[in-house]
Amino acid sequence: MSSSRNTIHVVGGGLAGSESAWQIAEAGHHAVLHEMRPVRGTEAHHGEGLAELVCSNSFRSDDPNGNAVGLLHQEMRTLGSLILRAADRHQVPAGGALAVDRDGFSAAVTAALEAHPNVTIVREEVAGLPPEAWGPCIVATGPLTAPSLAEGIRAITGADALAFFDAIAPIVHRDSIDMDKAWFQSRYDKVGPGGTGADYINCPMDRAQYEAFIQALVDGEKIGFKEWEASTPYFDGCLPIEVMAERGAETLRHGPMKPVGLTNPHDPQVKACAIVQLRQDNALGTLYNMVGFQTKLTYSEQVRVFRTIPGLENAEFARLGGLHRNTYLDSPRLLDATLRLKVRPSLRFAGQITGCEGYVESAAIGLMAGRFAVAEAEGRALEPLPQTTALGALIAHITGGHILDDVPEEPGEETAEALVKAPAKPRSFQPMNVNFGLFPPLAAMPRNETGKRLRGPEKAMLKRQALTDRARADLSAWIAGTVPQAAAAE
Repeated sequence: MSSSRNTIHVVGGGLAGSESAWQIAEAGHHAVLHEMRPVRGTEAHHGEGLAELVCSNSFRSDDPNGNAVGLLHQEMRTLGSLILRAADRHQVPAGGALAVDRDGFSAAVTAALEAHPNVTIVREEVAGLPPEAWGPCIVATGPLTAPSLAEGIRAITGADALAFFDAIAPIVHRDSIDMDKAWFQSRYDKVGPGGTGADYINCPMDRAQYEAFIQALVDGEKIGFKEWEASTPYFDGCLPIEVMAERGAETLRHGPMKPVGLTNPHDPQVKACAIVQLRQDNALGTLYNMVGFQTKLTYSEQVRVFRTIPGLENAEFARLGGLHRNTYLDSPRLLDATLRLKVRPSLRFAGQITGCEGYVESAAIGLMAGRFAVAEAEGRALEPLPQTTALGALIAHITGGHILDDVPEEPGEETAEALVKAPAKPRSFQPMNVNFGLFPPLAAMPRNETGKRLRGPEKAMLKRQALTDRARADLSAWIAGTVPQAAAAE
């Protein structure tokens, strides 16, 4: 813990801002957290709690050995993440995923920050750029950054913010689902954190039902665009269900409605053409959200179309889907390696505004922004995170992800050094979830006990294991080299 107490302002009380403030406070400094709700609301938020989840309640896979986001969970837990601590305490069954009771989760984050002696929460809108007099400041205003702040950023960077649309999935009352048609099962009966292997409600469709459903999605009335929104692209990881349907009749069967790994106990001999899954959304198990059903259909069309799904004929919706505009920076050009704005280094950015995508990724960038700010306040250098870690790979994407090495999908016998020296090609910067494609390649591909190169699923499994083993070792080495001696002694 630092011997001198510095004040660091954080603008935005979402997942990233809450995590930044926690890291600052835990390091012994004073965090002033500015959150405009309830003084001013947003298009997507419903309450005034910190770290409110506005879309899904899932933090996705919790597997630290075979999934990049699961590895990110593990790294954040290792570094004392408040967001992961609250998620673990308020998890609900979700197969192999870490999903949470959204109200309990937000309340836990809010209570922890309100109770911390080094945190001051100020409920006010910060109009425009934070004042210079504040000194060091982290801007974590998320994808719904207020227009005045966005204009302030444009004014000092000379760059337009990029934007995309993000859509929200509907939530259904559990007791309105017809369980004579639906059933509980996780895909391949997979047991996840807090789960049993029967954590999702599944609604099957035969071919005729599926084709009629696709046509209804395509024909359904959609929310109109404002003139300034017309050219804003979607993020491919969160496409509205009807946009996926427009891409081809089979798209949904190979996406969120894929029928694999599931058997209908009401009619086990018949294979469904497609299956809609619903995931528990609160601890009581009274609410379930429609997995992958983000939408921009009008409210009346959502009720009409979604009630054609077998098992949901009488569905009562606790929340219908919606659409909101997300804004993010051209971060590789505007931010340095520690997330500071190059033209005004007293401003550091965190969360989705930096161009990461997803709850966990947003909180992870908030965690590191807080740690970067603490190191700077204490006058010490914080060594860059190895890009072989999930945290390091994510930050590398944000601060330099518009240049990619032209690396083949399967590098074969080539060495990592040779691949890194391959010709680079530029691309436009886009929001990104953490994934193994952001990690440097392995020095050598895994082989079996006889030394033979592997193929297929076994190769993929061992490759993921090797990547995660390397990440854990490198994060441990990074921590050992950067933790202050006093803190290490504790």
